Amino acid sequence: MAREGKKLDIWYLINAETDRSMVKLRFYDASAEEIIEVRDSKYKPYFLIPYPLSEKDEYTVDRILGKVSTIEKQDLFTDKMKTIAKVEIKTPDHIKKFSKMFENVWENEIEFSRGYVYDYGLVFGSQYVLQGNHLRVISNVPEKEKKKFDRVFAEVKKADPLKYVQLKELFDLCYQPIPQINPEILGIHGEIDPKRYYLTFMLSRIANLPVPEAYSNRRVSEWVKSMIYTYLRRNNFLIPTSKELRKGEKLKESVPGALTITPKSGIYFNTVVTDFESLYPSCIDSYNLSYETVDCKHEECRDRRISELNHHVCVRRRGFYSVIIGALKDLRIHWFKPLSKNPSTSKHERLLAEALAKLLKLISVSSYGVTVRIHGLASTPLAESITGYGRYALQTAWNMAKEHGLHPTYGDTDSIFLDNPSEEEVKWLVRTVKEKLRLDLAVDKEYSLCVLSEAKKAYFGILKDGTPDIKGLTVIKSNSPEFFLRVFRNCIKELSHVKNLEEYELAKKRIAAIAQKAIKDLRQRRIELKDLEYSVQLYFDPKQKVRLEEALHQPYQCAVQLIDAGVDVSKRDTVSFVKVNPFNYKGKKFTVKPTAHVKNLSELNVKDYVRNLRTALGQTFNPMNIELETRKDKKISDWFGTNR
Repeated sequence: MAREGKKLDIWYLINAETDRSMVKLRFYDASAEEIIEVRDSKYKPYFLIPYPLSEKDEYTVDRILGKVSTIEKQDLFTDKMKTIAKVEIKTPDHIKKFSKMFENVWENEIEFSRGYVYDYGLVFGSQYVLQGNHLRVISNVPEKEKKKFDRVFAEVKKADPLKYVQLKELFDLCYQPIPQINPEILGIHGEIDPKRYYLTFMLSRIANLPVPEAYSNRRVSEWVKSMIYTYLRRNNFLIPTSKELRKGEKLKESVPGALTITPKSGIYFNTVVTDFESLYPSCIDSYNLSYETVDCKHEECRDRRISELNHHVCVRRRGFYSVIIGALKDLRIHWFKPLSKNPSTSKHERLLAEALAKLLKLISVSSYGVTVRIHGLASTPLAESITGYGRYALQTAWNMAKEHGLHPTYGDTDSIFLDNPSEEEVKWLVRTVKEKLRLDLAVDKEYSLCVLSEAKKAYFGILKDGTPDIKGLTVIKSNSPEFFLRVFRNCIKELSHVKNLEEYELAKKRIAAIAQKAIKDLRQRRIELKDLEYSVQLYFDPKQKVRLEEALHQPYQCAVQLIDAGVDVSKRDTVSFVKVNPFNYKGKKFTVKPTAHVKNLSELNVKDYVRNLRTALGQTFNPMNIELETRKDKKISDWFGTNR
């Protein structure tokens, strides 16, 4: 290892690059406040092939002037050591080209300088000291925090030593100081706020990414892949090919998703929403879901079938993916999330802990998605097992609640809505889920009033502090007219302080009056034009749409008229329009106009607006038995029903 510059005291690994046929490491010397470059010309680019070599492989190695040696690697799927041929070549530029000449090849997709970091057990963003010719990681965790860590994760250390080792390493990395470096030196241009700077170094360490890449790379799949490569190389596992991870299967177009239990529509007081803490990462951790553990070859494991699926899970080995994701999840839930809410720590520390907890959550919750279709990570058996256990967990917890006399009203993915449970009943459910399912259930929200519609994923609730919480309702879509939103907000406001049935019945009457007035104002055209416009982003080229389609959707009807008026409109632009009475435009039936093109309010298609408003409000208020006007002779007494 040749080094340029003076001896370092404390230095941070910033980047690794390929310099011709050498690896160039870039460190930041904290004491000298400068970048130091270290080059290694002895490390050679390589890939791995089966040993002993076939005649064809021997011929190919000679042809590319490769140098062959043998190494011992642990097979991920059999857990046995195997002898592998290591083929070194002269230049890293030829790795992919030459490796394609072999029928079976491993680890040819790992970039040369990144492979160096993995092989030498280095971590980007981390702090080191140079001892002789070796690098040593510095531990900066205060003794008080070390003891607290041991207490918090004592059970993990005893029951799951592999995960504990991973947890401890991540914990130590997160507690290393962040060097104050001019962003320009890091290859980061422009202003960078302190929180993002902090998260850049945290991500660099957690996912083992070069610091500049940690700043700019938003592809979580690349983060996860780097974590996997780091773990497998460090533990001397042969990194499987994409085909091996798929178990030879073709990827399915879709994987069965989360469970949604049909809501019991109606109005509920004192609804408690319980939520599985990071359901999919927790399933990966608690049920040992990993590439090598799902559908393992052990006969004794075949009885451990996954509910409703034709897959089983290994009971003999701890899965590496389960270890990685479990450690991320535990560090977030049991350390940084509580730290972010701890009043005894400074506001600055709480904000950083909150930011880091969100980063850990982003990585861990992506642990399922990357197994579906991402090259080098995708595995249908693993993806199906993750969602399968997720559905099993929700249904089992629902059944537990129901059988114990609680009243679950709605279940969606990782949440269960409970109607007016006592505090003891909720504690019982949380405790029982932990005992039976080995998953963490917690209270997520408490609504003083909750309205469930007949549609799934569409409800609203009033939190205890009077704040509305609205999910999936048509009226609050981002492109809805401001008038619709204003009417809806006024209706919701009437419910914000409702605590009992009597107050609720009075609020229903006020809501009905608001809706009635809104419809009357529409019919009498007393609404300003700008409050009735829809704003929609174009996802296709409007010029191409006109050429290819006979009937145009309303946003593209608007775009065509704007283009004809000399306005430049392209894909991803947002257009604003109002609904008008149907008219002929270039031989086609159009039903909207750009807002600026409407000359008179008489052009408005009032019937369409009334119908849309009624539909939007109805989705929310029909479960409350507040019926909106449907005919002129409707009596005011017809507007109100009985509760439930």
